[in-house]
Amino acid sequence: MALPFAASVDFAMDKQAGQPCHNLQADFRCGVHTHLRPLGFRGCTVYDCFGAGQHVSQVTYQGIDWRQAPGTAMQMFEVFPIMRMLHELLWYLSEALTLKPALPILDALRASCDETERLTRLSPESVLALDIAAHRAAVNELLLRTSELVRDEALRKLKGTPGSRKTYRRGADLMGAKLKGADLRGANLRGAYLIAADLRGADLRAADLIGADFRDADLRGADLTESIFLTQAQLNAAKGDAYTKLPPALCHPAHWSGVSV
Repeated sequence: MALPFAASVDFAMDKQAGQPCHNLQADFRCGVHTHLRPLGFRGCTVYDCFGAGQHVSQVTYQGIDWRQAPGTAMQMFEVFPIMRMLHELLWYLSEALTLKPALPILDALRASCDETERLTRLSPESVLALDIAAHRAAVNELLLRTSELVRDEALRKLKGTPGSRKTYRRGADLMGAKLKGADLRGANLRGAYLIAADLRGADLRAADLIGADFRDADLRGADLTESIFLTQAQLNAAKGDAYTKLPPALCHPAHWSGVSV
């Protein structure tokens, strides 16, 4: 309901924000959920709200949906993208709290996580009044510091290790890059454009992948086991196989080759 999309390789039709998708059923389920990709709705299989939709429906609006109370619909749809940002930040902060190199800033991470959780429990009016950009910037400073601590430790361990390790700047343009078998351990790939990049067999352990665009990137056989700030949505947008190694909190997408469902 809330989000718009346009006819493209990811969506089979146009839909305006606030208008129901024609596949939406009366019980709020998707009528073509098991056939989304064949029917041209690849974008739906990639998207992840980090649980924000459920939270808005069941907590913020206490189970009263926009069909029961049409007057709340537009406000609910305005609250949702802000709540999604908060839930995405919670995902990253929760991961940061598990990383041993981040121990020096553990208290700050925990306080930020608690504060972000508190914000998710605010009333709809208070959520809309939030300075979400300022909060996100404050959290990002901690995530940047976490990344530095994790990658610095990884690089210290790699000193003296033979081989050619590739390094890139944040936001690097690596669209279609030939990185098969590349040693990307400890790389800063924040916001990198890895669209259709060949990353077969690449080693991405301890690489910071927050915001990296993996659309159609080939991750077959790649090792992402200790990468940081990777999300399921990024994996859903990529190509991979049963031999792609993932962090324990994530799973192999059903459309990857050799993956049984």
